[in-house]
Amino acid sequence: MKKLIHLTLPFFSLLIISVMTNAQTATNIKNIVIVHGAFADGSGWQSVYEMLTKHGYQVTIVQNPLSSLNDDVAATNRILDKQDGPVVLVGHSWGGSVISQAGVHPKVAALVYVAAFVPDVNETTFDLIKTAPPAPENGILPPDEKGFVYYDKQKFHAGFAADLPKEKADFMYASQGPIAAQSFVTPLTQAAWKTKPSFAIVASEDKSINPDIERFMYKRAGAKVTELHGSHAIYISKAKEVAEVIEGAAKGK
Repeated sequence: MKKLIHLTLPFFSLLIISVMTNAQTATNIKNIVIVHGAFADGSGWQSVYEMLTKHGYQVTIVQNPLSSLNDDVAATNRILDKQDGPVVLVGHSWGGSVISQAGVHPKVAALVYVAAFVPDVNETTFDLIKTAPPAPENGILPPDEKGFVYYDKQKFHAGFAADLPKEKADFMYASQGPIAAQSFVTPLTQAAWKTKPSFAIVASEDKSINPDIERFMYKRAGAKVTELHGSHAIYISKAKEVAEVIEGAAKGK
């Protein structure tokens, strides 16, 4: 009997350590991966990055090619593959469609949608865009002769970043990432929010995505919702509040 106890004790000790470790990682995630949207790039997330890294998080920002849904998902998966441990995956705008598909990656423990699209399986981003009328300030242009979509220069400030200084908005326009129109009409084949905890931010003054669409998508996904007064560029204008939501997701709150 003593011999049996002696043999099994190390096993149970390892089991307890494993359970405790898993419980800790489920509620104290240290890896954050951020996926930017269309008409933007990852540099706009600098303030959020700085706040989170000061709190000890390992933050990586994906630079999407914006050439197709599959290409953006592949770019995100390459970053997820390199993470050491569980991840909170964050998406802004079009990036929400990307993380909904890429979020099935085994390292993704939670999703954060920031003024973002949340499509279902067999649903396209354009399907969601059509569910409410666009704001007059919305400056998303028709595809050009090469099939890429740009944001109108005359509407960029009011439509994308109304709560930022005009000089900042002008630079963001100049450095915008055009997106292949096919991206918006490609249906998702997976929706990670169906099986993983989701957190979401409504930008109440968003002129690029109707806030009512955001509210509908987030409710359907069962996400924990935070509503902030701000433009589509809420991740810049309300960086502190956005960082707090991401940190809450990492802590399981």
